[in-house]
Amino acid sequence: MSLIESYLKPVNDYLLCATPDEWVAAAVNDLETILMDHAANEMKAAQSAMTLISRNPSKIDLLNKMSRLAREELVHFEQVLKIMKKRGMAYRPIKASRYAGSLTKYMRKQQDEILVDTLIIGSIIEARSCERFAKLAPHLDEELHKFYLSLLKSESRHFQDYLTLAQQYSKDPIEERVQLFLEAEKETILSPDPLFRFHSGVPMEPVKSAS
Repeated sequence: MSLIESYLKPVNDYLLCATPDEWVAAAVNDLETILMDHAANEMKAAQSAMTLISRNPSKIDLLNKMSRLAREELVHFEQVLKIMKKRGMAYRPIKASRYAGSLTKYMRKQQDEILVDTLIIGSIIEARSCERFAKLAPHLDEELHKFYLSLLKSESRHFQDYLTLAQQYSKDPIEERVQLFLEAEKETILSPDPLFRFHSGVPMEPVKSAS
C-alpha cells in the first residue's frame, strides 16, 4: 500500500459514498470557485477549532488537538491564497453551500451532546475534504496536483482526531450518531445541488458561478 493509499483507506472506509464524477468534471471546469471555497473552508475550519477550544477549556486533549488543527488550517488557507494570487484570482467571500447545514440540523440540544455531535460532523467534513482532494488531484495541473496530494496526510489525521475526541467525550457509544450523520452526508453528496461549491452535491445545469 502506498503512502497516499494509507491516508485514503480509513477515509474511504468511513464515508458511505464516493464523490460523483459529475462533481469532479464541474470542479475541473471551475477552479476559481473551487479555490475560493476551499480557502473559505480552511478559514472556517480554523475558526471552528478555536471555538471548540474557547468553549471547552478543561478538556486538555481537545485543546491540544484543536490547537494544532487550527494552525494547520490557517497554513492551508495561506497556501490557497498564494496559489490564487499567482493565478490572478481575487479572493472574496462567496455564498456557502448547503453542506454543513444539512448535517448541523440533526444536532442535539444538550451541551455535552452538542460537543459530541460537533466533533462527529467535523470528522465527516474533514474526511470528505480528504476524499475530494484525492479525487481532484489527477485531473489538475502539476501545481494543484502536488498541493492537493500534500493535504491528504493532515486531512486524514484531522478526521480521525475529531472522531476519537467524539467518542472520548461521549457518555455513550457514538456509532448510531455517526451513522445518522453519515447517511445525511451521503444524501447531500449524491443529490442534485443548484449551487456549485467544494462540498456541494451533484451539479445541476447550469452550474452557478461563484457569487
